Amino acid sequence: MAHVIVLGNEKGGSGKSTTAMHLCTALMAAGKAVGAIDLDLRQQSFFRYLENRSVTAAQDDMALSMPRQFTLRLSNEDSAEAAQAEEEERFAQALDTLDTNCDFILIDCPGSDTRYARMAHSVADTLITPMNDSLIDFDLLARMDAASGKVLGPSVYSELVWEARQLRAKAGLKPVDWVVLRNRLAHNQAHNRRKVGKALENLSKRIGFRIVPGFSERVIFRELFLSGLTLLDLKKTNRLSLSLSNIAARQEVRELVNALNLSDVKVSF
Repeated sequence: MAHVIVLGNEKGGSGKSTTAMHLCTALMAAGKAVGAIDLDLRQQSFFRYLENRSVTAAQDDMALSMPRQFTLRLSNEDSAEAAQAEEEERFAQALDTLDTNCDFILIDCPGSDTRYARMAHSVADTLITPMNDSLIDFDLLARMDAASGKVLGPSVYSELVWEARQLRAKAGLKPVDWVVLRNRLAHNQAHNRRKVGKALENLSKRIGFRIVPGFSERVIFRELFLSGLTLLDLKKTNRLSLSLSNIAARQEVRELVNALNLSDVKVSF
């Protein structure tokens, strides 16, 4: 069975697609066959990233690894019940198709609550929730008292994850490994980092997730999209410089992969 990794939350701009792309490339560099599904059916940022990668490979005559992709679409059925049944069937077909030849299946969810996103959360072996290091993004996970900083209770996304966990338990599946990834860490905002960090530590014990350092605020992550390249491609192309900042960013990718504790995945980049 392929290990399913889901990148999800209900907020855009948190780095889901960037994280998915770097993780996808890292797994392929480790010799793993990877399947990819982009559930943001309108924007398709993950698949657009892969499309740009194919163009760069052709233009620069580069050998760039690519995952196996499966494209989903919404049902056109008039009945909500029929539409749900059709989309559930399509989603199951996607998993079955990729499971045949893949070690890992990466699913990038949209920044909204959709039927496909809920399906993805219910099948996730590893759930990665990237969030910007801010109290605005924290509000996606839990409500906080402004005066005391005390966590008042889970918010909408945490409740979605709880429902997915309940479905997995009823199906007899092993518990999901939920990882919250702190992205866009800014070194000049120490007070904010401490406040968010303390709140996350308290919340993680209550609702059961692990906290993993993500990617710092670096220009390189925004520049890579159009070329479809990742920091793992630094030595393959003259489009990317071997600057100290870029090398440090690549180390962040390495640390992320190690922190996920994925079975039989050895970081070799």
